[in-house]
Amino acid sequence: MISLSGLTSSVESDLDMQQAMLTNKDEKVLKALERTRQLDIPDEKTMPVLMKLLEEAGGNWSYIKLDNYTALVDAIYSVEDENKQSEGSSNGNRGKNLKVIDSPATLKKTYETRSASSGSSIQVVQKQPQLSNGDRKRKYKSRIADITKGSESVKIPLVDDVGSEAVPKFTYIPHNIVYQSAYLHVSLARISDEDCCANCKGNCLSADFPCTCARETSGEYAYTKEGLLKEKFLDTCLKMKKEPDSFPKVYCKDCPLERDHDKGTYGKCDGHLIRKFIKECWRKCGCDMQCGNRVVQRGIRCQLQVYFTQEGKGWGLRTLQDLPKGTFICEYIGEILTNTELYDRNVRSSSERHTYPVTLDADWGSEKDLKDEEALCLDATICGNVARFINHRCEDANMIDIPIEIETPDRHYYHIAFFTLRDVKAMDELTWDYMIDFNDKSHPVKAFRCCCGSESCRDRKIKGSQGKSIERRKIVSAKKQQGSKEVSKKRK
Repeated sequence: MISLSGLTSSVESDLDMQQAMLTNKDEKVLKALERTRQLDIPDEKTMPVLMKLLEEAGGNWSYIKLDNYTALVDAIYSVEDENKQSEGSSNGNRGKNLKVIDSPATLKKTYETRSASSGSSIQVVQKQPQLSNGDRKRKYKSRIADITKGSESVKIPLVDDVGSEAVPKFTYIPHNIVYQSAYLHVSLARISDEDCCANCKGNCLSADFPCTCARETSGEYAYTKEGLLKEKFLDTCLKMKKEPDSFPKVYCKDCPLERDHDKGTYGKCDGHLIRKFIKECWRKCGCDMQCGNRVVQRGIRCQLQVYFTQEGKGWGLRTLQDLPKGTFICEYIGEILTNTELYDRNVRSSSERHTYPVTLDADWGSEKDLKDEEALCLDATICGNVARFINHRCEDANMIDIPIEIETPDRHYYHIAFFTLRDVKAMDELTWDYMIDFNDKSHPVKAFRCCCGSESCRDRKIKGSQGKSIERRKIVSAKKQQGSKEVSKKRK
């Protein structure tokens, strides 16, 4: 971490650089000064702080400009506070300078900015301003430097510029964990020679011929050498989501999704899509960790941010950088539960539950008698990663979920990864179509009131611009396809 506390001592050394930038009339600098001048902050106070921020960020303006130069303004105020404290201490009047005001206690907040090019980070200490009687109702922003607590390879900040909701309580985990009874047997001995590429070396994508691991994707790798999902594969997966009845399905004899847990009876299985998988190389393969067929298992690489939306959707996830089509965003991480455990959890939870279960049902139809401990789901209610903040959007979401095989060829358990469906601009929200049937009254988890804003919204009734109720078309029940998603939306 690099503190801004030494800024005051470097003012003189930075003056020449400041003059040069002002002489050149750098547009970015002028816009920053325009913002601070609106707050009556003199340029001579702004420039040293701005120069230090730019220096430590490797010249990257992305975070400095974020949220109307909030990082810059906060840093300036922090330096002012440090100067005042230093002056009070040097005069020996620290006790006299303390002023008791009928307001909340001063709080410290920290956040970090990271340069993609330099990897450096900046820590700013922000003090909660004291309230006068006229400002009692003022809302304060929430900022967390890294919601992952260092468990990911990149820092993912959380910001709330609305100040209307507390930071959600959950345990951040970078990998799926078994809740209790789920059967998950990961063993190298269970991976046969036909399910790995033991003779490969280096990067499999650079070899003359695709390795054994590409067999799942028709003998071609799903990834490009740039680490993106190939467009043909991506478009096929999207078509399967849009037109599920046009693709083959498998049917369970006793479908866990149609099980009546109270009566102990089973209903008719509506079928499970035979989904397209990506098989990544793993530990028994001869290639290295930088192999181009190891994308999801290397974890999050994009610059992301959890933020509080202003469209009534609660918390959301957005990108801080431009992303091309086919970019891997993150994996859906949560607790691995059996279908029965999930049902019991839903019964115990309140009506304000904000997650939907990801059903790992790709291989259910191949079993004559599917045991409960093999009918698995993912739930991010208590433990999860940033994917729990991804909001739903009907029909035209900018991401899609893809099943990934990594540790085991046993399809009772697999990973769910998100990839972009199109180019996504920096600061755009990342969304995913949950495939929810808003008309399904029998589902154990109540559907939320959709606020996605899509012209193709599938919610049964939403209000038009004139306040009239508009009936939306019904969709085929998607209980087999839907996933556990952080909704953070208003209930019906």
